[in-house]
Amino acid sequence: MSGGIIKVSRNTELAPINPLSTQSVAFSHYNNISAQLPIDPKTGHIVAGDIKQQAKQCLENIKAIVESIDHVMDDVVKIHVFVKNIDDLALIDEVYATFFPNLLPVRTVVAVNALPLGDALVQMDTLISNGEGTAPQEPCPLIKLSRNTDKAPVSALSTQTVAFSHYNNISAQLPLNPATGELVAGGIKEQTSQCLQNIKAVMESIDVPFDDIVKVGIYLKDLGDLPAVNEVYSTFFPDSAIARTVAYVPARTVAAVKDLPKQALVQIDVVVSHGDGTPPQEVEDRHGIVIRANNTEAAPLNPLHTQTVAFSHYNHIAAQLPLDPQSNQMVSGGVAEQAEQCLTNIKAIVESVNHVMDDIVKVNIQLKDIADLDAVNEVYTRFFNGELPARTVVGVSVIEQDALVQIDAVVSNGEGTPPQH
Repeated sequence: MSGGIIKVSRNTELAPINPLSTQSVAFSHYNNISAQLPIDPKTGHIVAGDIKQQAKQCLENIKAIVESIDHVMDDVVKIHVFVKNIDDLALIDEVYATFFPNLLPVRTVVAVNALPLGDALVQMDTLISNGEGTAPQEPCPLIKLSRNTDKAPVSALSTQTVAFSHYNNISAQLPLNPATGELVAGGIKEQTSQCLQNIKAVMESIDVPFDDIVKVGIYLKDLGDLPAVNEVYSTFFPDSAIARTVAYVPARTVAAVKDLPKQALVQIDVVVSHGDGTPPQEVEDRHGIVIRANNTEAAPLNPLHTQTVAFSHYNHIAAQLPLDPQSNQMVSGGVAEQAEQCLTNIKAIVESVNHVMDDIVKVNIQLKDIADLDAVNEVYTRFFNGELPARTVVGVSVIEQDALVQIDAVVSNGEGTPPQH
């Protein structure tokens, strides 16, 4: 384990236990919760009933995990909702609202092609605030800051931005005109621009510059639109003269999904560094904590993302395709060989910044064929010596370069990043 802060991995029998992931992995002031399927922990099977019963079970499982570590649902900062049918969202939301009567988290909703259990209609994962930190930090009564602005689309079921400690998560932004609440006119370029303008409006409303983004998630209905998306994306990053000087771009993950809310073509969410922290931390200069971006030639390079972006006590790894870093070509073989290459690339990145694979707190896996999960799992466990990270697995329609698998990760960063002097 790098640094002096301890990663705390915990399971409870009150929620389903998966031998290939840990339910809850806390580090510093955040806690990562593995994706929860609608499984009854007493039977180990999908609950009987319709989408509402399944959504309730996912949330009951999350609540059981959260409460097992002496937290409450109001501590949830961010939630991902993965549905099989986007038309089920209204019914899911009826249940969802009953679990968050006070402070709504930021939220990302996508329809995916498959979930790890064939009968599952929905899956959810979460990130929660962890004010007590992990040893040897002293408990700290940090305040979660939930904020909206009318300069970006407002939702009754999510908050635009939720800051806690030195991070700020922003809800997935659809290409909606904030004045009308409707999709903008035009095609994929116009929609991408509107998503990014909405993100920029949210950040400006809390006086945070665009280049404080450390990780971007792009969800596309048609992966063939990615070149057009990238054309627009490159006009937003880098944003400032300083970022252009060092060619800083955030870590990034692209997912081709089955459907998006409002029949949008694209949706984008971001994780933002928050140097001033949340009360009662002392307000510093916003750039008092340094974003540390790093690339290594031991893993595939991409001009549109940085391989690893560290800030404060976390480090975000860009999604890794099964590419040989020397040739930049897809490795030969099937899904096992591809999964091994993805994880080898992640390992190379992690080790290039003097960390180890057991410093990983969360892993996200995209599979072109969910039936390949068993083969991926056989490879996966060989990369970890200690307790496994929290994990989310989804099936998608297609992956860049026609890959069978793509993996990204979040890494604990015990040494933190330095303040500027």
